[in-house]
Amino acid sequence: MPCRCGSHSTIRDDQTGNLVCSKCYTLLDFDNYEAQIGGITGPTGTNIHIGYAGTGSVFSYKDRKIYQAKTLIHEYALRLDITYSESDITSMIDEITDGEFGEGDWFNVLIGACSYVVMRRDKKFFPAAEVAKAVGCDIYELGRMIARVVKFLKLSLPEISIAGLFEREFNNYMNRKNVDEDKKEMMMKQGIFLVNCAVKWSLTTGRRPLPVVAAVMAFVAELNGVDGLKIEDVAEHVHAVVSTCKLRYKELLAALVRVAQVLPWGKDISVKNVVKYAPFVIQYMELKSMEVPGGGGERVEPFDMEDVISECLQKVAAYGDDENLSNGDSQYFEVRNRSDFPALSNDNDGSNLKLSHECLSLIYSTFSNEVDAEKLNGQSGQIHVRKRRGLEPYAYQDWWSGKSELSKKLLLKQILEKEVGFDMMPPSFIAGCKANERRRQKINAAKVRINKIMDPSYAGSDGSDNLNSSEVACGGKKRKKRQASEIDWEDFVIEALLLHRVKEEDIEKGHYRALLGLYVFNSGTI
Repeated sequence: MPCRCGSHSTIRDDQTGNLVCSKCYTLLDFDNYEAQIGGITGPTGTNIHIGYAGTGSVFSYKDRKIYQAKTLIHEYALRLDITYSESDITSMIDEITDGEFGEGDWFNVLIGACSYVVMRRDKKFFPAAEVAKAVGCDIYELGRMIARVVKFLKLSLPEISIAGLFEREFNNYMNRKNVDEDKKEMMMKQGIFLVNCAVKWSLTTGRRPLPVVAAVMAFVAELNGVDGLKIEDVAEHVHAVVSTCKLRYKELLAALVRVAQVLPWGKDISVKNVVKYAPFVIQYMELKSMEVPGGGGERVEPFDMEDVISECLQKVAAYGDDENLSNGDSQYFEVRNRSDFPALSNDNDGSNLKLSHECLSLIYSTFSNEVDAEKLNGQSGQIHVRKRRGLEPYAYQDWWSGKSELSKKLLLKQILEKEVGFDMMPPSFIAGCKANERRRQKINAAKVRINKIMDPSYAGSDGSDNLNSSEVACGGKKRKKRQASEIDWEDFVIEALLLHRVKEEDIEKGHYRALLGLYVFNSGTI
């Protein structure tokens, strides 16, 4: 092969052994080329393992994606402490994606949704808010993905047990507290009982269950004198909004006050002191829940008279210390005329009298009235007027028995069949009815203002507007009382909707934005 200079004369270099041109000393190309064709004696090339290295592999991307997906599933399972269900979660994702798995933000949400569905399917209680925080997504986005997973797999998930959620969150939180095991078990049963009562009272209807769980945990801790368990800390632990938890706590206290009105001293119980009287209220609810439904007639419960007197003496201790009262020699507990209390039985020994709720209420009312009368008239020199201390939550040790079925995890149907002494409509329903009534009054007031402007003679003969002002009689004279609230933006919106001939029934529902967009801003007029 001739050189670039045209010379055909070559010589071999003594040092390298390469052929060079004898005229221009150019190194000739392909002089030392050896074909890499393999074989028995030929040189061997470099083999690349398909799928794990190299860029020319067909399966490298898929295998890498599956490997990273399973690693991510394992990481989230460790974070949620559900490694025992990792294989079930992987199998469910494999079925949904046809073995393709995936990557990206949507796949994180899918892992969280499958984790929740697997735990719910196995009847293990797992809050969705905790899953959403672990996978780093919004709870609403997680809820939509859960719905899609359930629909795709055609699953029928069991109902959520709020008592099970309470048990899980209570155990996780109390493990960090130095509380006796027996006391912790008693608090657990009390909390489950109150949670089931909250379900009975419709405090969880149409609402998230975790704020109710946090409210019951805080109430049970305060009832049993456990320090360091504030509702703010509990709300943070269960991933709930603090303001919502406080609202559920107030609703729980209000419901207990309503139940306490059947007790002889129910009129003295309010939201501020219901925690002190809670042992008596819960004991009444527990006994009420153990009654046999459909027994017929009034059921009379047996009471030990000594226990009744001792409890009433504790009540008297709120007014002052009296040696005679402490010895049990009190005129207020003497049954001077048995005909005044027809519910008393004719037991000869009087050790176990059977008292109805009405009889006990009459005894307590008589005693309370006489004590108040002596305190006001100053006839008693031994009962000192001072600030009432009330009953301490731990002063009465035997108030909780834990024998009621409501202390266990029950289905919704079983909870609704129980009786706890008080039933109420869902608070959200009551609030909705009040809002509809308020909007109805605003609609009527808006119609009066519109008719008054369109037809001035529409006003009353005396020229007064009964909706804007009211007359109050005072010392034989009548004076006008100024309207409590001025016209606000809602009144203007209602007036605009009425002028555009929107039905009053639609306005009462309160969907102002949709109605304005449909009738006012997109009415079809040019």
